[in-house]
Amino acid sequence: MPTGVIINASAVLLGGIFGGFFGNRLSEDFKEKLNMIFGACSMGMGIYSIAPMKNMPAVIFAVILGTIVGLLIHLGSIFNKGAVLMQKPITRMIPTENLTISHQEFVSLMVTATVLFCASGTGIYGSLAEGMSGDLTILVSKSILDFFTAAIFAASLGYAVSIIAIPQLIIFVILFYLANFIIPFTNSTMIFDFKACGGFLMLATGFRMVKLKMFPIAEMIPAMILVMPLSWLWMNVITPLIH
Repeated sequence: MPTGVIINASAVLLGGIFGGFFGNRLSEDFKEKLNMIFGACSMGMGIYSIAPMKNMPAVIFAVILGTIVGLLIHLGSIFNKGAVLMQKPITRMIPTENLTISHQEFVSLMVTATVLFCASGTGIYGSLAEGMSGDLTILVSKSILDFFTAAIFAASLGYAVSIIAIPQLIIFVILFYLANFIIPFTNSTMIFDFKACGGFLMLATGFRMVKLKMFPIAEMIPAMILVMPLSWLWMNVITPLIH
């Protein structure tokens, strides 16, 4: 049973509800400054995940190539439409919800939150780790941060943030059950490079949260699919050729 996955999705769900309920009671200055702190935390987690990277050229190439793929298929637009679709049922159920941000800012923040919760290297690796060994440590640690992060996002975005728990649960459950099929084809080096790639996404997400630079994080997601094959290719094909 994917206990860690369920705990993580529950943290986002409850954090979204908590932030949506109390959000109107917090000043804009308080929410903005606290969001900057969580942006810094995301950057810190990203740097921590990047540090053990083994094959830098492979990871960098995966980030660049994956982003090119994401831009070509307009992945950001797909996420934008999904964010809008998630808002509509919420506003029907809670017509009194009063958001103080523009529609464009809502969509931008919703995409940022969706990628942060559903596509972080920590979450993906944590789901695979639980599926393989039953270790909940990674996902439980992530859940603590996700609860408060969801609450801060919900203070600006409203209850719509809690809906992100649904795609997050679906993605992580799939990864949990795929672990037994994926792990035999990987090794520790590929896992480190995979986490490093996720670290780049979390670092870019942090920059976006503090509104310093609006990185195309949705378009960067395909890098998570490409990084392990490229890491294997670098170790087994390219490295022997250049040594």
